[in-house]
Amino acid sequence: MSVPQSGGAPIESFDQLAGYLESGNKAKEDWRIGTEHEKFGFCKQTLQPLPYQGERSIRSVLLGLKDRFGWEPLEENGYLIGLTKGGANISLEPGGALELAGIPLETVHETCNEVNTHLREVREIADKIGVGFIGLGAAPIWTHENVELMPKGRYQLMDAYMDKVGSMGQTMMRRTCTVQVNLDFKSEKDMVKKFRVALALQPVATALFANSPFFEGKVVGHKSWRSRIWRDLDADRTGMLPFVFEDGMGFQRYVDYALDVPMYFVYRNGKYIDALGQSFRDFLKGRLPALPGELPTVSDWADHLTTIFPEVRIKKIMEMRGADGGPWRSLCALPAFWVGLLYDQNSLEAAWDLVKAMDAATRESLRVAASVDGLAAEVNGVKMIGLARQAVKVSKAGLKARARSSVNGLVQDETQFLNPLTDILETEMTPADTLLARFNGDWHGNLNKIYEDYSY
Repeated sequence: MSVPQSGGAPIESFDQLAGYLESGNKAKEDWRIGTEHEKFGFCKQTLQPLPYQGERSIRSVLLGLKDRFGWEPLEENGYLIGLTKGGANISLEPGGALELAGIPLETVHETCNEVNTHLREVREIADKIGVGFIGLGAAPIWTHENVELMPKGRYQLMDAYMDKVGSMGQTMMRRTCTVQVNLDFKSEKDMVKKFRVALALQPVATALFANSPFFEGKVVGHKSWRSRIWRDLDADRTGMLPFVFEDGMGFQRYVDYALDVPMYFVYRNGKYIDALGQSFRDFLKGRLPALPGELPTVSDWADHLTTIFPEVRIKKIMEMRGADGGPWRSLCALPAFWVGLLYDQNSLEAAWDLVKAMDAATRESLRVAASVDGLAAEVNGVKMIGLARQAVKVSKAGLKARARSSVNGLVQDETQFLNPLTDILETEMTPADTLLARFNGDWHGNLNKIYEDYSY
């Protein structure tokens, strides 16, 4: 979850809202890659989720990272709720999952090095206190009652609201994890093309990275139960955004959508003020019930944009949100996949050719089918395995064209990071399929084995 903004200029005209998004435009040479990933922490002795406090706890992990590796603490109301260093942040998801929000970097080589360094640091601290971390899309065994809500004001407000707008919001908060890639755009036209390609191919990412076939100790009949959870969370702020494919799409059209998403909160003086279900349109008129007579700032708008959760969203960057949390090796494959598709113009056009004939119903049905069947999905004659093979081929061509070498110059491009996806396509076995094979094979139905065999 995002770090709250504070301060900023007051919003004096409606145009500032679209202007905020448009200010993210960057020249191609300034495009960067930001990778975020979440993982579940657990006590090795009990296999239970980590509480906030105690000898084996999230707080102990944060303190260890601070003391051993020089991270600076982030606090809220006296609670240690995150860390920061050099532009990167380590934060807590609502149920205590640990997230790294990395520095925007130039190459997949660099972002992969960042991920590797982070996981080595986390493992060093975790090993000392008897805890582990695992990358999955959904917690495989734990129930709602097992998972403690972290002491962040934003989460307290969200938790109370979630049951009013869907059936799985609290489940998402406590028992799901994702990997996310944040990318840039150079103009409104570039943003629109990337947005459309990213939304249409997001089901491919869901299928390739599907890694949550278990929930509450059972096989659930979905390759990505995380994706299933997101489909019944809050219809006002999730989904595939059909309007993105309509004529007239641009920054202003996204603003119109965002203004119709009910608010969660306003952040003032280190406190979250309850604005649940209230309207940012009213806020612009000084009629917000939570702060009567007060007008919003640009930071309030930035915060509101972080409370919107479609499969792809824009702020000053574009965020790819369709993948499950996964094993160490796959964490570098996701940025490679999207960078190859979106950061080379020829590949972007080729990717658009793959999906431009799809209608909204097909895109939505592919999203559902990816969740259930992974690479075996088929919708209206579109076979997911074939679409995935084409998408990865286009991505590989884009990475070759970028020709970004490793720091030492020994590796000439970033295509090696697609190897996990190439393996998946060759075997037609997603991570979820492999987990199910282990469960029905050498684990003999003992799901506890997942923690021993798949922890970082």
